[in-house]
Amino acid sequence: MKKELISAIKQKELQLAKLKAHIEKSDVCADIYNKLLIEKAVLKKQLDDLQNNTLSNRIKHLIPRREKLICDYFGR
Repeated sequence: MKKELISAIKQKELQLAKLKAHIEKSDVCADIYNKLLIEKAVLKKQLDDLQNNTLSNRIKHLIPRREKLICDYFGR
């Protein structure tokens, strides 16, 4: 799973590098570039989640935090 995600990220980076020269010339290329950028970000987030999926991190999410964050004062 981890190797597949890394491979997919590298493939997206290669595609982005090829499209970068054409984004100013064509709106279609710019749209595809933006779509690939979002897909790459999603893959990186999945990889980060996979790497941070340890027992200690799971427990941290179960324990309520003591300090208040600014988002606690506003409705989520």
